[in-house]
Amino acid sequence: MKAPAGRRPRPASGPSESERLGDDRRAALRLAPVSRETEDRLAVFVDLLARWRKATNLIAESTFPSVWTRHIADSAQLLPLAEGATRWLDMGSGAGFPGLVVAILLAETPGAVVHCVDSDRRRCAFLREAARATGAPAVVHPVRVELLGPGDVLAVDCVTARAFAPLLETLEFAKPWMESGAFGLFPRGRSAIRDLEQDPPPAIYAIEAIPSVVDADAAILRVRMS
Repeated sequence: MKAPAGRRPRPASGPSESERLGDDRRAALRLAPVSRETEDRLAVFVDLLARWRKATNLIAESTFPSVWTRHIADSAQLLPLAEGATRWLDMGSGAGFPGLVVAILLAETPGAVVHCVDSDRRRCAFLREAARATGAPAVVHPVRVELLGPGDVLAVDCVTARAFAPLLETLEFAKPWMESGAFGLFPRGRSAIRDLEQDPPPAIYAIEAIPSVVDADAAILRVRMS
């Protein structure tokens, strides 16, 4: 049917945010499968994020419809690379990526704990509420990472950080725990390999670049001190 003379036809509306979110959720769970119970916990986390995101500026509004793939799956892919690690330290946790997501995945693992470190108290309030609502074994530290030491967080198996700082600075912050035997898992963007080539870390670090399952051009750096 033609539009009446003098009127422009109304453009067809695209999918709603909830429809896009549902599609993205299904895509994310194909990339990083989890149990039904864990999926339910992650859904509670995403619902909280939806309510808190504007007041606390947790993530960019433009990325929320793809939160499941861009943030949840991108964080969840770390656990299979962690060689059974149950004690984690997440530096610069922000909205909980990857630390709170990892804690949710470890919610039914005896003795698991994820230390989430962030200097912004509003983000820390969100992380505490998310941990409470999801039953995640997370301990939140409202402090700058450089002011935290092994005496504040006991030995951990894995140190991680996502979109936190340049690689060399990230390694320096993680060094006190890595010297005690922890390894690092650091998701890096599309410049990961180039950064390693242009500004290589000291030879004391053995670095393995593992392709991301979410972004074929990105990598997770698994780092040990040699």
